[in-house]
Amino acid sequence: MTSTVPTTAVQHSDEQPPITMFGPDFPYAYDDFLAHPAGIGQIPATEHGAEVAVVGGGLSGIVAAYELMKMGLKPVVYEADEIGGRLRTVGFEGCEGGLTAEMGAMRFPPSSTALQHYIDLVGLTTRPFPNPLAPSTPSTVVDLKGESHYAETIDDLPQVYRDVMNAWNACLEEGADFSDMNRAMRERDVPRIREIWARLVEKLDNQTFYGFLCDSEAFKSFRHREIFGQVGFGTGGWDTDFPNSILEILRVVYSEADDHHRGIVEGSQQLPLRLWEREPAKIVHWPLGTSLSSLHGGDPRPAVTRLTRTAGNRITVTDAAGDIRTYRAAVFTAQSWLLLSKIACDDALFPIDHWTAMERTHYMESSKLFVPVDRPFWLDKDARTGRDTMSMTLTDRMTRGTYLLDDGPDRPAVICLSYTWCDDSLKWLPLSANERMEVMLKSLGEIYPDVDIRSHIIGNPVTVSWENEPWFMGAFKANLPGHYRYQRRLFTHFMQDRLPEDKRGIFLAGDDISWTAGWAEGAVQTALNAVWGVMHQFGGTTDPTNPGPGDVYDEIAPVELPED
Repeated sequence: MTSTVPTTAVQHSDEQPPITMFGPDFPYAYDDFLAHPAGIGQIPATEHGAEVAVVGGGLSGIVAAYELMKMGLKPVVYEADEIGGRLRTVGFEGCEGGLTAEMGAMRFPPSSTALQHYIDLVGLTTRPFPNPLAPSTPSTVVDLKGESHYAETIDDLPQVYRDVMNAWNACLEEGADFSDMNRAMRERDVPRIREIWARLVEKLDNQTFYGFLCDSEAFKSFRHREIFGQVGFGTGGWDTDFPNSILEILRVVYSEADDHHRGIVEGSQQLPLRLWEREPAKIVHWPLGTSLSSLHGGDPRPAVTRLTRTAGNRITVTDAAGDIRTYRAAVFTAQSWLLLSKIACDDALFPIDHWTAMERTHYMESSKLFVPVDRPFWLDKDARTGRDTMSMTLTDRMTRGTYLLDDGPDRPAVICLSYTWCDDSLKWLPLSANERMEVMLKSLGEIYPDVDIRSHIIGNPVTVSWENEPWFMGAFKANLPGHYRYQRRLFTHFMQDRLPEDKRGIFLAGDDISWTAGWAEGAVQTALNAVWGVMHQFGGTTDPTNPGPGDVYDEIAPVELPED
């Protein structure tokens, strides 16, 4: 991990192999699978052109549809809103200059190697994201209990922050075998990964993040735990995750998902949009020049309103236009709670224990507000102190995290005035965008009394509360203690030979089905699992030199905890 944040994990040398988000629950090398010259599989020619429903036009749905199309199937994508899902890039009303804001995913770790495959495929570029104390971040201000500290490196912060960093490192070593697991993941040592993780899953499934800290001698100080919650590691404070399962947090730190983040220059939504329009050079059955867009006449089908099983174990889909179509296979990538509320379903779609897992899914709330400004004025130096006028800011005030995003000096820029989670997000829910902005400017004015942020604003604010979005109802899944068994059911659903015949044919995918919810990598990985499942159902196979996730499942299947 890096030393770019107040509390970071164990350091590594540049000589060590890079890490990837391919475990520890299911240590399969999706990046190698995608890069293999043999491709990711094929189906019999007799099945070419067969239609497969893909519900949801977010990243997972578009990746699944793109790969199914390349195999010679005909994906039929249904999307309730717009292509992109939680990869949502928006402009500013009343503001020229092409400024944009990332309302959903905005920063991606290098360990997201399957995601990077598609970023490279569509020709997008990335640049460092200005997280707290990251090398690309000019300065950071940590403001707690009314006391502010300015820092360009962690050494500029008071000793207590380094004490908290050391406590976190010690806590990971004591309770989670961090160095051993991180080394095994770098070396892709699957037996060792499975050995360590099996022991930890059994030991820690019932433990909260906060309880894990409290059990550590290194974190016996409440003050240290409080600072850790408010400042955190990687991207900022983690106290909103304190009630969640510690296994969720360990997956993040093992895979360095919270380190070295990069943003997509052209906007994250361009990834699914470009895949939608892309004409693959290698494609089966369809003529060269075929794209998902051309197969759909430019636009996906509208929202799904009903999903049912019909005779012959088919999946019948009714959409908002009243169109009814029946498929031999379907991939469901939308938020799983939609199956409990906005989409009429029959119980026969899934086994009862899978319905239970979906009902028990715990989602995190999240809100953001952005404003466009005339230039990156925060880089101006204060004549009295010689410091930056304003900094990336972590605080216990209402704003919590403030990010400064620029595209060069004297060019229009963007401020994310506030990025919050869970209870902090719910505090903003009743307020309009302008009301939110006023509260945020007041809070930041108390941290920067000599900075007139308002005088630089050149357009209207844009905001989102993902819990209030009708097709999302939350930002992403985060398992509570005791939820490991539920998550295992959802993730392994693509292995349908293990299901009764009358429960096959519809495949779950999306980041909340993955072990790394909230990360686009999980959306990609579960999409590839579903593609393998559909291919298998249609009698297809992978090349022997490039086995897919289902081919090696028995060797690396997630740990199974007893039900009794």
